[in-house]
Amino acid sequence: MTPLIAELERLYKGAEIDIVAEGPAAADVFATFFSVKNIYCLPTRGFKHPIAFLSLISRVRKNHYDLVIDPCVGSNFSRVLTRIFRGRHKLGFHDAPSLRGLTHGVPESLAPRHMAKRPVSLIRGHGPSEDGVLRDFPPLDIRLSDAERAQGRSIVRELLDTSGQSAAKVAIGIFANATGAKRYPGLWWSEFINALKETCPQGGIVEIIPANGRSMLDSRWPGYYSSKIRRMGAIMAGLDLMISADCGVMHLAVASHVPTVGMFSVTDANVYGPYGLGNRLLVTNGSTASDVARSVVAACSQLMDPCAAIAENVAQVLSQIQAAPDQIPG
Repeated sequence: MTPLIAELERLYKGAEIDIVAEGPAAADVFATFFSVKNIYCLPTRGFKHPIAFLSLISRVRKNHYDLVIDPCVGSNFSRVLTRIFRGRHKLGFHDAPSLRGLTHGVPESLAPRHMAKRPVSLIRGHGPSEDGVLRDFPPLDIRLSDAERAQGRSIVRELLDTSGQSAAKVAIGIFANATGAKRYPGLWWSEFINALKETCPQGGIVEIIPANGRSMLDSRWPGYYSSKIRRMGAIMAGLDLMISADCGVMHLAVASHVPTVGMFSVTDANVYGPYGLGNRLLVTNGSTASDVARSVVAACSQLMDPCAAIAENVAQVLSQIQAAPDQIPG
């Protein structure tokens, strides 16, 4: 949802935005968003907590909004909430011929494939007239503060130093967990990291520990765990590269603005893949773990070998100078 908030802020500078979300995570994600006024966190599996659930719905319903947005494609629950809440305009995706409780609708066939870009397309289809400029979609961004980023860098360096990796020039984060078939087995990760270290010996490894609090890499590498989303994001922001299968932590890494490689073997990378500057996606079907590790190093060569990247840039500049010597000021 962070790209949607960024798009609303771009178009409506004085907007005050309320967010209704399931579970407590939204309060952490949107904690530093200047335009966000209220964050209503519905109980997870609200039918098991009917009193708390209905009480919060009743609180939201007392507000009268200029605009209510249903950002989801195909979510009956989201559409029911859109109908319940009071608003002058109600915007969302719809199937013809009925708008199903909306005042403004965008056909589902026009929704971009990527999940984060869909809500933005709603606003661009019904917002103020554009100036003809083709804009990129806003990136995922939890807007970490400078203090959070500095703390993250400090902890990453401490983890590397205390684990005998003080000479590492590149800090690489690994998140080795995911749900169901998206998870790569332990032996796969062992082969992957061995090949990664062989191809990029200057890299130091830090494991991001999943919510169960247990290492997925047999505690071979220093690990960091926190139940707080922003702390996890700050640590990943202190890395030079984050590697993960398709999962929530991958999206959090992207939103923390660390270059991220997302690996896909089951889900559609066009729907969930990381996008934006420095991010890469790899479809791993048919490839060995060693092949994937070498692909990561090749895709992120400037991060993996900063000296080589500088030398390459210098070579390009020299080549341009030699190609056009008469254009150099005397």
